[in-house]
Amino acid sequence: MNFPSQLRYTKDHEWVLLEGNTAKVGITDFAQRELGDIVFVDISTVGKSLGAEEIFGTVEAVKTVSDLFLPVAATVLEVNPALDGSPELVNSDPYGEGWMVKVQVNNPADVDGLLSADDYKALVGE
Repeated sequence: MNFPSQLRYTKDHEWVLLEGNTAKVGITDFAQRELGDIVFVDISTVGKSLGAEEIFGTVEAVKTVSDLFLPVAATVLEVNPALDGSPELVNSDPYGEGWMVKVQVNNPADVDGLLSADDYKALVGE
């Protein structure tokens, strides 16, 4: 499994890549493997300001639907447009083309409080 060191992780299996005051958010390689084939991503929170651990959308796999939790307090700026026609990008490239949302982070320092790659690896038992 892949655990890029430049990312921060949550216990709910989301990742964050902070770039200044904005960040990309997606689900981890571990999460997409657990879910199986992803068939639909439903995110309708663009423009909304959400707190840390609030639900920003859902991801639907063949056998289940799972909530997506925002890692830090932020405003949702954009949903990855590629996921509309190709939700399977979350499976094939969870840390690249399969990102889910771009957000404006309220307090970038909050990202430092999330799990490092090593901490997340220990959490999932790798």
